[in-house]
Amino acid sequence: MKTQNKKLSLTARVILGMVLGILTGFIIRSLFADTAFVQDYIVNGLFEVGGSIFIASLKMLVVPLVFVSLVCGTSTLSDISTLGRLGGKTLAFYLTTTAVAITLALTMGTLFKPGEGADLAAATSFAAKEAPSLGEVIIGMFPTNPINSMAQGNTLQIIVFAILFGIAISAAGKAGERIAGVFADLNEVIMKLVALLMHIAPYGVFFLMAKLFTGLGLDAIYNLMGYFLVLSCTLILHAVFTYGLMLKMFSGLSPFVFFKKMEDAIMFAFSTASSNATIPVTMETATKRLGVSNKVASFTVPLGATINMDGTAIMQGVATAFIAQAFNIDLTMGDYMAVIMTATLASIGTAGVPGVGLIMLAMVLNQVGLPVEGIAIIMGVDRLLDMIRTAVNITGDSVVTCIVGKSENEMDISRFNDPKAGEADEEVHLHKA
Repeated sequence: MKTQNKKLSLTARVILGMVLGILTGFIIRSLFADTAFVQDYIVNGLFEVGGSIFIASLKMLVVPLVFVSLVCGTSTLSDISTLGRLGGKTLAFYLTTTAVAITLALTMGTLFKPGEGADLAAATSFAAKEAPSLGEVIIGMFPTNPINSMAQGNTLQIIVFAILFGIAISAAGKAGERIAGVFADLNEVIMKLVALLMHIAPYGVFFLMAKLFTGLGLDAIYNLMGYFLVLSCTLILHAVFTYGLMLKMFSGLSPFVFFKKMEDAIMFAFSTASSNATIPVTMETATKRLGVSNKVASFTVPLGATINMDGTAIMQGVATAFIAQAFNIDLTMGDYMAVIMTATLASIGTAGVPGVGLIMLAMVLNQVGLPVEGIAIIMGVDRLLDMIRTAVNITGDSVVTCIVGKSENEMDISRFNDPKAGEADEEVHLHKA
């Protein structure tokens, strides 16, 4: 019971930090918007610095965590065909969920028509960066300098090099066993760092929320209320029902237990709006709380953070319907199929590109002949919606991780069903803090 209380206390602190940050942001925006001292030293000083340090601390662990964990997982594979089977299952589930997400989004957008009556005459131009072709992405997956890939945070290249390095360790006999032992110890140390980092989360979340909501007024949301509500509801529907149904159908695991154990990772994703920055928390949740072995989680979680774009795919579907309706352009069934195919494949084709959501949306709009300028209107609320999209993305990563782990017999079911699993380490760090 003592451990449970500690866990609830940490979760409550994160929620409290989020709520207080939102309220603080709105108060400053309402009462101190023109006060130079508050804007210079509080908003752009304390809030900006505190939030940036929190995000930097999370990102600091991404590269070593992805590399070390994936090397550990791959080096334990005695049969290389296991890796191919694991990769095939993971990729198939990610692509399937993305196709379902975009289909659901188009259905909701067509049914509720959020763009009817919207005035896009004042839309400014939006210059989207050119996305690389699928062939260029595949070539770019293979690093010429793995150290440089790590320095730049190129997740796909890090994954490829870690897999090859892990396979080499597995095939190197006694020398490989010694190296594998070093990486196993490194992995434990990094996971302890993740656990320690979680205890500054309430303060980091407060700074991030306060900074965001000093600049985001309710008027920005009100002007696009129909789009905002349809997209938000579709994201939540996909996260709860699509993922919950998938988890139950393909693994037999309880969705209720799953979502309860995902609360910390979801809050981190929401506050950071970055799947990559949330990788350390998602990894710890998958292995320590959900019971998936590191062999599976070290592969599925980083890969999902790179190519699993369900939340972004839903945004594309709703935004496509919204822009088409706002410009009074009718889409045919062929156009809808083109949107589904383009968005699904683009979830891989634009992996690792900055501003991936808007780049993918520009690709989709061009595919069906819709004006790209419509993106300028929805950008006003995109930052807040991006937070929800990220929470959906990491939820999908974790669902697929559980399904694949269960199918490979690489999952501790008793740990998954144990409400206190994964909290022992946290309590130790609470006492040390």
